[in-house]
Amino acid sequence: MSSQRTAKGKKPAYFADPATDKLLQMVITLAGELSVVRDRLDLVERLATETGAFDRSKLETMSLNQADIIERDANRADFVARVLRVLDQDLEEITNPEARGFDELVPILGNTD
Repeated sequence: MSSQRTAKGKKPAYFADPATDKLLQMVITLAGELSVVRDRLDLVERLATETGAFDRSKLETMSLNQADIIERDANRADFVARVLRVLDQDLEEITNPEARGFDELVPILGNTD
């Protein structure tokens, strides 16, 4: 799994309860992921139908080989990590309090003396 860059510093708050903000961020992440999947699936179905390669009955009977299962599991793990990223960021802030946030770094980096 690749490490993603995360913004440090104060995050915008939209609701009084921070948990609600986190839930909203996860739902928006899921909605974005689902939108991309639906667009790609639509494209695949259109291309497969156009070329005559698509047979719906195979969707129900096809089985995956071990390499395909491993790849699918890795993709699923990446997906879950993206959805839960907001919680991982909070955990990072709790477990690594020495990490400086954006608001702390701006004055330091902006100082040219």
